[in-house]
Amino acid sequence: MAKPAQGAKYRGSVCDFPNFNPSQDAETLYNAMKGFGSDKEAILELIISRSNRQRQEICQNYKSLYGKDLIADLKYELTGKFERLIVGLMRPPAYADAKEIKDAISGIGTDEKCLIEILASRTNKQIHQLVAAYKDAYERDLEADITGDTSGHFRKMLVVLLQGTREEDDVVSEDLVQQDAQDLYEAGELKWGTDEAQFIYILGNRSKQHLRLVFDEYLKTTGKPIEASIRGELSGDFEKLMLAVVKCVRSTAEYFAERLFKAMKGLGTRDNTLIRIMVSRSELDMLDIREIFRTKYEKSLYSMIKNDTSGEYKKALLKLCGGDDDAAGQFFPEAAQVAYQMWELSAVARVELKGTVCPAGDFNPDADAKALRKAMKGLGTDEDTIIDIIAHRSNAQRQQIRQTFKSHFGRDLMADLKSELSGDLARLILGLMMPPAHYDAKQLKKAMEGAGTDEKALIEILATRTNAEIQAIKEAYKEDYHKSLEDALSSDTSGHFKRILISLATGNREEGGEDRERAREDAQEMADTSSGDKSSLETRFMMILCTRSYPHLRRVFQEFVKMTNYDVEHTIKKEMSGDVRDVFVAIVQSVKNKPLFFADKLYKSMKGAGTDEKTLTRIMVSRSEIDLLNIRREFIEKYDKSLHQAIEGDTSGHFLKALLAICGGED
Repeated sequence: MAKPAQGAKYRGSVCDFPNFNPSQDAETLYNAMKGFGSDKEAILELIISRSNRQRQEICQNYKSLYGKDLIADLKYELTGKFERLIVGLMRPPAYADAKEIKDAISGIGTDEKCLIEILASRTNKQIHQLVAAYKDAYERDLEADITGDTSGHFRKMLVVLLQGTREEDDVVSEDLVQQDAQDLYEAGELKWGTDEAQFIYILGNRSKQHLRLVFDEYLKTTGKPIEASIRGELSGDFEKLMLAVVKCVRSTAEYFAERLFKAMKGLGTRDNTLIRIMVSRSELDMLDIREIFRTKYEKSLYSMIKNDTSGEYKKALLKLCGGDDDAAGQFFPEAAQVAYQMWELSAVARVELKGTVCPAGDFNPDADAKALRKAMKGLGTDEDTIIDIIAHRSNAQRQQIRQTFKSHFGRDLMADLKSELSGDLARLILGLMMPPAHYDAKQLKKAMEGAGTDEKALIEILATRTNAEIQAIKEAYKEDYHKSLEDALSSDTSGHFKRILISLATGNREEGGEDRERAREDAQEMADTSSGDKSSLETRFMMILCTRSYPHLRRVFQEFVKMTNYDVEHTIKKEMSGDVRDVFVAIVQSVKNKPLFFADKLYKSMKGAGTDEKTLTRIMVSRSEIDLLNIRREFIEKYDKSLHQAIEGDTSGHFLKALLAICGGED
């Protein structure tokens, strides 16, 4: 299933199918296509009720069970528009886009509308995935193929969009907004002829948030919307492409609602467009498209599809649509939009997470590599220079330094640092030099190797990482240690604790918003401590705490307090023990306030006699570019002293200096 951004509500019409069994689904599809004819109803019911991720698993199982390619069998058994729709759903999104573009530029003529729709609407990440999928599927370079099939300013803008380098920072400079609006005005309305390059540069590279403000400023300056100027100054496919970019900047969902309406209005249906949009948006923003469609055209998308298509093709499209907004009780445009806007506002109002280590502004990997080499050459080591460079560069910059160091000196920077530094400083500096996922993978490996297991380290990492971080850790673990993380956890832990860690290590936590009704049900499940044994209670807690999204769990915890008059943490501590209790408490604390969870861990690592340098180092390294500034604020608020002061009072020497550099300031 497509994963929304953290804090964003899932707005697709197709979700993961509960109790999913890929082998059983593969068998059902095989039986539906076996013998004379095929059971199209069974095929569409199954495929459309599974998410794309689940469909890929079905493909794998189908091949394993029957030695056949599922997509090839579906192509053989189905025909026409229904076949195109079902096969489109079976491809991973990037490969579906790649196929659409390949078809658009193959043969005589080019389907410019298809190129415009895909390249104007996709995010940077989707563009990068599309380019890679095209290369993988056709062993050809997408940019070269598009360049060979298009021309002029249209081609230039397509190439810019293909780079997938649109700015994504939502922090907007008012001065730059005014400058861009003025530059667009001067490039078009005020110029004899048009400076197309200026339009391409600004519309092809600036962030969506920035461009929305530019469009507002342009309207104020010129008295006309940017669209009017584009229509007056540009022409042909280039004009259509730029208008599509503007529409997607304003609202991608509205752009697709309009495309769908045009695909079905009047005589005949543009089925390729209809299929492409219904497939590509089903796990992204179909609910938003439906809302806008109903408001804008005073009829539901469902009813228009129903009146404009027929047969299994119609049934499949309606199922993909996910509901009829004309049905009683289904749709209240004003209420739905107000609620959605309020939800968005509350999401934005949440605390912004900030690290303490940022990319160096005047970064020069060549100079840094030379300075590091000099610091380690000859007798003695210049630790101050090493700390000054490494603690003040982002991880991405450190990777560039590593590469430059190897190119210049034919030496491995990590190996040189390892031989020159020792003790706590070495662990800290080497940790900073590793890519984050590889660092976490190493910490997990160390926690499980040798006699005994460091359960606290396992809990700290697996209970706090996002899905994306967990997936990256798993890949790094497999790459570095030639064993899956789940197998390693399975070998080194046992019982319910093992099951919980493995569940967390799947990195499959839901990422949508809250569901109040479901939250009440979940709270009831957790509150019912009297039914069943301890094992049953731990299983119920695991199924909820390890799989529900953070916003949803916050609502569950609130409902839990209403039902029981106890905080969920209190119940966990009362009803459970040992590692199971500790991992559940860690999850709950992380959901409530992750920076506070880490602030507590840092405080405990330094309080009393002795310092837990491993925990201190691990947290300072792993949170330095994520939320260490927030952790600092929680630390001083809770303990009435700054993290800077605590480190100063508990460590010494170059280790102290490096930690303070990462800490980033005194509060």
